[in-house]
Amino acid sequence: ARAQELLTLVGLSERMSHRSSQLSGGEQQRVAVARALSAEPPLLLADEPSGNLDTQTSEELHDLLFHLQESQRLGMVLVTHNPELAGRADRILELKDGRLHEVGRA
Repeated sequence: ARAQELLTLVGLSERMSHRSSQLSGGEQQRVAVARALSAEPPLLLADEPSGNLDTQTSEELHDLLFHLQESQRLGMVLVTHNPELAGRADRILELKDGRLHEVGRA
């Protein structure tokens, strides 16, 4: 039941019975997000969570992640090259010359 709920949340309810080899790269990426959330972790680590997704699906996934962050008190560490996604974070750190530098706060 939880798996079905999460696959529906990431927009894959119609692909539940498919094998991973039958899914696109973007669909596989959304399955990975659903799997990560299935254990209800206190912290989600996401490295380019929407890197293989089209613009609309990326925005939907970003909305979902930030909704979950608020509604389930989920901590998130997002790694991204997308300035719009980074701009939604409470705190922005940049890795430069092997060091982390804070470059913004909400």
